[in-house]
Amino acid sequence: MPREDDESGARAVAVAAATPQVPVPATSDDAPRTREGRAAERVPDRARAARQAQMRTHNLSVTLAQIVDALSPPSRAQIASATGLARGTVTGLVDLLIEAGLVRELDPVVVARAGRPAVPLAPTPGRVAGVGMEVNVDYLGLRAVDLAGGVLVETVERADLRGSDPDAVLDRLANLAAPVLASLAADGVRVAGTALALPGLVDRITGPLRYAPNLGWRDVDVVGRLAAHPVLADLPPRVANEANLAARAEAHARRGRVAPSFLYVSGEVGVGGALVLDGEIFLGRHGWGGEIGHVVVDGGPDGTRPVSLEQRAGQDAIARAAGLAPGAPFADVVAALAAGDARARDAVRGAARWLGLAVATVANVVDVSEVVLGGTFGLVFDEVQDVVRDALADRVIFADWSAPSVCRSAAGDYPAMTGGALAVLRTVVSDPTPWFATTS
Repeated sequence: MPREDDESGARAVAVAAATPQVPVPATSDDAPRTREGRAAERVPDRARAARQAQMRTHNLSVTLAQIVDALSPPSRAQIASATGLARGTVTGLVDLLIEAGLVRELDPVVVARAGRPAVPLAPTPGRVAGVGMEVNVDYLGLRAVDLAGGVLVETVERADLRGSDPDAVLDRLANLAAPVLASLAADGVRVAGTALALPGLVDRITGPLRYAPNLGWRDVDVVGRLAAHPVLADLPPRVANEANLAARAEAHARRGRVAPSFLYVSGEVGVGGALVLDGEIFLGRHGWGGEIGHVVVDGGPDGTRPVSLEQRAGQDAIARAAGLAPGAPFADVVAALAAGDARARDAVRGAARWLGLAVATVANVVDVSEVVLGGTFGLVFDEVQDVVRDALADRVIFADWSAPSVCRSAAGDYPAMTGGALAVLRTVVSDPTPWFATTS
């Protein structure tokens, strides 16, 4: 009896015999090797080269992000482990980043296991910077931050900009930027770009600013006007809402093993907000998300005139309730609190009750587990935290199972400027290759 493989072999021969034979063209190995043929073989595959370049850029970005975002300086081996890249690949990528001046090696660290000491890696300070700028209702300023997170230079100018002329204010901002940029250039710092925080509705990255009610600005081409100024002609800014950029700084300050998610509330003359999901700002379709200051919290005396959170919990509202003049620096409210002034305390806690109502409304809609209070609310956090927390516990439908926590902002002062600088630096992390030729 024939074996199974003998039967299959016989069937294969039969099929082959029954199948019409089609002439097979000569392969490249069989074809005559003419001069033209050999030249064609040497032509590079441009599509393949492009894919390789894209892959290298991606891997460089991933590697640099691991170093820039790390809470403690990682080694090459740790980067390889975290990214899944081969150790040799990471070594080559790190060498390129060091050569470009974006990364530096720290002193070796002896590890418990056998082998050579680990060499930690960190962003190089003072080589590449992003400049965050801000125009707010009561100040304007700039802050330069490097890849290592250090503030290299900053300037802030107090001013009452309610109902101001956009051209005059933007010209003033550009003139304020001139010495900052000159100082960075004198120190050999290359500026990756600028970003501008504004207290209003901004159409994504290039603008225009649609509406900033407290400034009195409407449909202003901020980028075009600043790009026309000789100081910023080569560094036209990205533009964004100030609360969104402040939330970016907050997300950076809270980075860790798990990307942070929270509702950020910024108290200024207006009240801004931003929703952060897994470390990224949720902007909405037009980039206009987070306008919590315009949430209606009261129907007014006769129930027909809606009152917004900003009208109840903005700086001016708190100052009036504390017996201070509208437009008074919020530092006066803080000083009155510190002195035990009962009227100031009642004003702040009253604002906190309205804030808690608005935040609870947002929490019920978007399901947040953490609320971060910044700006003026961060300055008076000890007075407002329990009031806001009680409002969340009382009004958030899921509070019995997962009550949102209330935390003070960790991003420091002028977080929107920091967030603007970080947004610029993210473009360097996303594609470090342009810096290979320009940074030594």
